[in-house]
Amino acid sequence: MANVGLQFQASAGDADPQSRPLLLLGQLHHLHRVPWSHVRGKLQPRVTEELWQAALSTLNPNPTDSCPLYLNYATVAALPCRVSRHNSPSAAHFITRLVRTCLPPGVHRCIVMVCEQPEVFASACALARAFPLFTHRSGASRRLEKKTVTVEFFLVGQDNGPVEVSTLQCLANATEGVRLAARIVDTPCNEMNTDTFLEEINKVGKELGIVPTIIRDEELKTRGFGGIYGVGKAALHPPALAVLSHTPDGATQTIAWVGKGIVYDTGGLSIKGKTTMPGMKRDCGGAAAVLGAFRAAIKQGFKDNLHAVFCLAENSVGPNATRPDDIHLLYSGKTVEINNTDAEGRLVLADGVSYACKDLGADIILDMATLTGAQGIATGKYHAAVLTNSAEWEAACVKAGRKCGDLVHPLVYCPELHFSEFTSAVADMKNSVADRDNSPSSCAGLFIASHIGFDWPGVWVHLDIAAPVHAGERATGFGVALLLALFGRASEDHLLNLVSPLGCEVDVEEGDMGRDSKRRRLV
Repeated sequence: MANVGLQFQASAGDADPQSRPLLLLGQLHHLHRVPWSHVRGKLQPRVTEELWQAALSTLNPNPTDSCPLYLNYATVAALPCRVSRHNSPSAAHFITRLVRTCLPPGVHRCIVMVCEQPEVFASACALARAFPLFTHRSGASRRLEKKTVTVEFFLVGQDNGPVEVSTLQCLANATEGVRLAARIVDTPCNEMNTDTFLEEINKVGKELGIVPTIIRDEELKTRGFGGIYGVGKAALHPPALAVLSHTPDGATQTIAWVGKGIVYDTGGLSIKGKTTMPGMKRDCGGAAAVLGAFRAAIKQGFKDNLHAVFCLAENSVGPNATRPDDIHLLYSGKTVEINNTDAEGRLVLADGVSYACKDLGADIILDMATLTGAQGIATGKYHAAVLTNSAEWEAACVKAGRKCGDLVHPLVYCPELHFSEFTSAVADMKNSVADRDNSPSSCAGLFIASHIGFDWPGVWVHLDIAAPVHAGERATGFGVALLLALFGRASEDHLLNLVSPLGCEVDVEEGDMGRDSKRRRLV
């Protein structure tokens, strides 16, 4: 599916399914609300109205089901009838699975997605995940024809009119961001090294009319970025801090998205084993998501100052590699004793968030990273973990995840109990915990927060996406939809406004109301 163009149209038009294979997808009670007059032109002469109704009557989703309508040229598939409170009402993960398994083969194909208007954004992003861009299969390079999948939304319930052109453009930009992030994560390090990642950043910058700020190699050391430099100094391709900045007139706040971009993680001298190292090309998933989301957000009219900060390095092994026991001075001015070179992501992000605070003057700092393997144990394969100094933003992240399909669940935020795990006798802190059984994903996030200070008055959000950044051996582009939804209120786009939870009523713990009440202007 690497050579597939994804097109969103208000109407896909009529066609014989034998010439343009078709998948109709939605919850069963929604599918029953699709009038035959709407799908007739896409199914005839191969499928009659009686056959269409008979197919619907045979569907019994548990949790999903599908029924072929005409050979392998037309299929109808049903999503779960209901989902739990910690899942997305769109059933986004099931959309991706059904498209992968049920979409008929062909050069030009069509998907009719039947859903309610609030599920359009999540459904589109879920569809995009089914069409990864990266492949090096030899057969794919010999196929010259460009495949296309045309997506049409049929809306049911309230606001069930035709999808507006502006919404279609938003979906195109968002899904391009998802596929961009997935392509970067899928690409191996012999191609996607720090030089190549910077080329991707420059490409996006050129498209948006933004010249990136880039600090590289020895300049990192000279300017005090001991975290990024220390992690990446042993690699053939030098580390870098890169920043894309969008500063529109009339902005009322400054937001920084900080992405972990470890293009490969051997573990350094604390080296990973042969079973845990494969897949570490995905350790740049946070930076990839930030890039994809930044591109889409600016294209859709972001009204506030937005900085995308990329902390790029390859955690390699060599004569110049950081050793356990080394002490690095980070950009925050704090010293860190290295007791585990495989806890490198927090070091580069510590420099990134410090830069966002000190140099960019950010009011809101969100870092996104494939930070800990423990995240997959704490919140599972599908839900990212959120750690934040704001109860309001914690609730907003969970709501945004349900609205966009990039699911999120909170971690324990309790620095007064957990930060002592990093106690060092010779430096301000160590970089890895003393007790790996004491909420390690929370502790890892707290390490990052300590470099802007636990008493910092702004909003700090940490998203650990280690597990949901991939499904099996394929990247998901996780994080792009989440960032767009979470900060949708800062967009001029109506659809992003709709899926954003900020500005709405959210549940806040009573003990955190004092801190959060000062931050309401930010949402």
